[in-house]
Formats: sequence, structure tokens, C-alpha cells
Amino acid sequence: MPLARRRPRWRPLGAAALLLMLTGAGCSNAVGHGDDSSRARSPRPTATVLGVDEARKKAKTVSGQVLDLIDIQAGEVTEPGPSIAPCGQDPDHLYRTVHPWSVRGVSEDELKAGFQRLRAGLPGKGWKIVQYGPNKSPSKTLELTADSRSEPYSVNAELWVSNPATGAEEDPKILLNIVSGCRRAPAGTDLSTSY
Repeated sequence: MPLARRRPRWRPLGAAALLLMLTGAGCSNAVGHGDDSSRARSPRPTATVLGVDEARKKAKTVSGQVLDLIDIQAGEVTEPGPSIAPCGQDPDHLYRTVHPWSVRGVSEDELKAGFQRLRAGLPGKGWKIVQYGPNKSPSKTLELTADSRSEPYSVNAELWVSNPATGAEEDPKILLNIVSGCRRAPAGTDLSTSY
């Protein structure tokens, strides 16, 4: 019997996937660049002003739309809601939402079917798939990254199921992370109390 893969309970996105999300269309949509004349006056891009609570609600809505595409009715969905992370260019005023969650508690075949429904359904809902295929981990986990064409969001999904390279998966799931582009907190917001 093959040994089960040992993975941490929660693993942050791989560096390549996170870089795609932070530099892809999802983030560029959030940091507006204006027309050529505004670029000449202001070398720094501007971010949409949005309150932290509203940003969290929007991220939950996007996660709900992704869950609807996966369409696994009997699965268990993890509970933690979206969190806030600073944006490097101005961490006192700019932030992004990050919403890691997973679907588990069903058969690997159901997870595989849900992952393929996600892949097939995203383009029709306004998402551009920017990466799909096995990642560079030893387990060659199937991974998908997509950017919204209309909203400043990216989604990264990984299918954690058994495979010949690593054997049985002890906790099969679809692991997801929804990341927004940078937003500007309203004047007077103390972001240090929101993370």
C-alpha cells in the first residue's frame, strides 16, 4: 500500500500561483491607471476606495459564485471568511482581501468532477484561465488560476486527490484561494486593526 502524502493542514499558495494572482488581471483591475493624461500627472496608480467590511462581503460573494460552479452539494465547505492583507506599495492605506477555503468530505471522483465543472464554467462567468495543469510540487497537484475580466479578483484552485506519484491522499479536497486586487481604505481607517 502506498504511503499517504503528508501535507500541512493549510498550505499557503505556491509562490508562482500567488505571483500570478498579485500581478495578474485581478490586481491590475483594482489599481486603476486612468487615461494617458492622468498618468502624466500622477506616476503612482490609484486604487478604488472601499471599506474593509464591504471588501470582505464582496470576496465572500465571489467565493460563493466559485462554489456554485463547483456544484458539490454534499461537500463540507470550510468556514473561515475573507481576511485582509496589506499591499506592499502602501501598507498603511492599501489592502487586499484573501479568502482561503476548501471543499471536502466527498469522494475523489466527485471532487474531480467539481474541479472540471469549475474549469469549464469560469470562462462563461467572465473569468480568464491563466494557468491550468499539474503544478511543480512533488505530487504534481492539478492547479488552476483564473482572473476575473470584470472585477479585481483572481482564483487559485488545487485538486488534492490520490495519484500514482504520491499514493493515497489522506484528506482529499479542492483547495481554493480568492484574492482581490489592491483597494484603498477610506480616510481615517486604521488598517492595523483590520488584519
